[in-house]
Amino acid sequence: MEPVSVGLVGAGPWADMVHAPELAKGPHTRLAGIWARRPEASAELAAKYGVPSFERIEELLEVCEAVAFSVPPAVQAELGVVAAKAGKALLLEKPLAADLAGARRLAEAVAAAGVASQMVYTFRYSPVTVEFLARARKLRPFGGHAVNISGALNGGPFVTPWRLERGAILDVGPHTIDLLDAALGPVASVRAHGHPLGWVGLLLEHETGAVSEASMCLTATGDLPPARIDVYGEAGNTSLSGADLGDGIFARMVESFAETVRAGGGHPLDAQHGLRLQKIIDDAERQLGS
Repeated sequence: MEPVSVGLVGAGPWADMVHAPELAKGPHTRLAGIWARRPEASAELAAKYGVPSFERIEELLEVCEAVAFSVPPAVQAELGVVAAKAGKALLLEKPLAADLAGARRLAEAVAAAGVASQMVYTFRYSPVTVEFLARARKLRPFGGHAVNISGALNGGPFVTPWRLERGAILDVGPHTIDLLDAALGPVASVRAHGHPLGWVGLLLEHETGAVSEASMCLTATGDLPPARIDVYGEAGNTSLSGADLGDGIFARMVESFAETVRAGGGHPLDAQHGLRLQKIIDDAERQLGS
């Protein structure tokens, strides 16, 4: 398969840690160039991989067939529409957008353009997760619980304005809800309590009749456990720990994206899936703010 030429939008820590090296190393993709809102950051990251840095995003779109985004959610929602209208396949970060209106506009633009899309739900690209979900579905599950507790907002490269404003529900909420949704069936409704910058609890009801709970926090301290999900059913129970995901997650994600691009779409973790999860997050955020 010919490598997919991918342009990278964004040059922050996550782009530097994940997107740029994974897209550049091949063999399934080729890093075609970088554009970022900060030209100096774009130039510095592009120089590491010997690729062009562009002053205008339109120039980047001229040299690639797909675009990977590593920017804040509001920026992704705006520029994702631009890339979709230009006919580019999209590798999208979670959440899809900063708000439901932005998520709808992006998902509609992807559908209208008929371009492939795929989202970066990190857990889902581990074979360990695939095996866990297969086990969970065989249990005839009726309940589950997920936790994602960290001190990410206490310091480090990911203390960013949008995370400081919106907290755990918008950052790790997509990962957590996605796993419960995949294990127990599509989420039908949510009840939320707590504080976005403290502890957030969600009670999820699933279309299958199952019920699950999620606990999330980005401001915890001390020796913290890895993210975890437990599923219980008529035929037993099963668990997944974030500590067991193994190496090579992002390499598998990039390979999967290249296959999606060549197939013209069809990945289950597409923009429409991201929109469905954004609706749940929007509902939860409105409850937390009331």
